Amino acid sequence: MNPKTLRLVLGDQLNRNHTWWKEEPGTFTALFVESRGETDYAVHHIQKVVAFFIAMRAFADELIAADHSVLYIALDDKSNKGSIAENVNHLVEKHSYQRFEYQSPDEWRLDKELQALAKTLKVETQECDTEHFITKRAELADFFKGKKTYVMESFYRMLRKREHVLMDFDQPAGVQWNYDKSNRKTLPDDQKWPEPLVFDHDAAAILEMIDKAGVKTMGRMQGEHSLWPANRQDSEALLAFFIQHCLPNFGNYQDAMASDAWSLYHARLSFSMNTKMLNPREIIEAVESAWREDPDRYPLAAAEGFIRQILGWREYMRGVYWAQMPEYANKNFFDHTAALPAWYWTGDTKMNCMKQAIGQSLDYAYAHHIQRLMITGSFALLLGVNPDEVDAWYLGVYIDAIEWVEITNTRGMSQYADGGLVATKPYCSTANYIDKMSDYCGNCYYDKKLKVGEKACPFNALYWDFYDRNRRKLENNPRIGFVYPTLDKMKPAQRQEIMEWAEEIKNRINDL
Repeated sequence: MNPKTLRLVLGDQLNRNHTWWKEEPGTFTALFVESRGETDYAVHHIQKVVAFFIAMRAFADELIAADHSVLYIALDDKSNKGSIAENVNHLVEKHSYQRFEYQSPDEWRLDKELQALAKTLKVETQECDTEHFITKRAELADFFKGKKTYVMESFYRMLRKREHVLMDFDQPAGVQWNYDKSNRKTLPDDQKWPEPLVFDHDAAAILEMIDKAGVKTMGRMQGEHSLWPANRQDSEALLAFFIQHCLPNFGNYQDAMASDAWSLYHARLSFSMNTKMLNPREIIEAVESAWREDPDRYPLAAAEGFIRQILGWREYMRGVYWAQMPEYANKNFFDHTAALPAWYWTGDTKMNCMKQAIGQSLDYAYAHHIQRLMITGSFALLLGVNPDEVDAWYLGVYIDAIEWVEITNTRGMSQYADGGLVATKPYCSTANYIDKMSDYCGNCYYDKKLKVGEKACPFNALYWDFYDRNRRKLENNPRIGFVYPTLDKMKPAQRQEIMEWAEEIKNRINDL
């Protein structure tokens, strides 16, 4: 390797086991850039910006300690030229690098930016694999070639067989492929859950730098310390904690929600995975090993339910992203145009479920999949919010939100904006589902049983309004079930009253 080689390391490429780092130190220079292009392409949660910078700096320090040559350009560095491309151009010229290398970005916009940069540089360039994902970018597109919809379950089963995960010879362990129906239990009143493992990384200097730079952020810090993993050691500790304390009950209660628990039995490993501090294969192997070694403590339904999220859903979402971008970012099946309510940015609403889910998101940059899908996402869908605004909020507010995984979950699973490419039906509900899966309704200003009136839960009228106005697009969907027969059985006066109340809700949405 030529010592005049510059290698770019993005903030989500902190993989200590990448083959780059097994090469002889001093034969190349690793470049890290805290770029305004990355802080400003969305309004990010302050904890997200801080966690990325802390992790990037920790990784750079680790490489330096291993005698690698590192160039680290901080956000407030006077030599910082702004964008990643501008910094690379400047350094190649200044230091007369003869070669530029980069790992494939996970986001379409960065992929195009670095491809354009490679074409303009007057030195040899090479794009390398990140050595992280289980599937290749185009694998899902090839698997579903000629199909109108992408069925995750068939992709998941193919990967189970190929990777030999939770398999007994050629059959799925436990006979069943999928234990989703066992993953939907509600929390008993006396259920006790573990206090979440969090970290305590000093963020004071980074916070001051972000503030002085005028970076616009959202959300709140928990003091001047970051709670999130900063390195591989933290990430391994979080994985071990999950398996020991959370996995035994994860399967039963992965869809449950509770007012006084922001983590419950969830792993919160997505930030570590999405920054590549942990590899999905090692997580899958650790969980499967725990089940095989002690199936009484770690039920198969828990192990399969968790592994399905990584081997199935995570790889599937990435495949959809690369199969459908950039057109996917403009999909709006229902032609929704409403604005996102102002209280999505504050949590200041009388709707307790929204207050809890949004408040938790602003406090911790985290909410689990049901809070995202069936609370904040469902309400935006029922209200008819423009998917662009929903995208922007989800991309910004969550610690693990990188576009390749955020937009497919938002436009596809949450907002049905792709018209059913990802989800087989719109995922939305009345207050009944929320009450079943949480304790939110018991302390709410609104009445979960009422459809109209000042005290009626807004989910109820908006639910029926959503299906009524989208009947032409949805009534032939076989998974909709009872909705339209129930709507047709309503007395005309009752139906009109519900629809009129839904309009009233929309007209004063920011006052709810």
